[in-house]
Amino acid sequence: MRNYTREEFEQAITTIASTVSKIEKVRAKDTLGQSQRTLIERRLAAFRIALELIETKKQEIGSE
Repeated sequence: MRNYTREEFEQAITTIASTVSKIEKVRAKDTLGQSQRTLIERRLAAFRIALELIETKKQEIGSE
């Protein structure tokens, strides 16, 4: 795996957090069908996992 800089991790966190915010706004709409809601929930879960992993890795870099 490539070694990423702290700045690259911070940029990834910002980008993913923005995407999560946008998905949450879409999730609030009443016009979504069940399959769309399921897809949104799965995407949110995946992005939250990614954020947690990136945060963890960024902290590891900071402690080196």
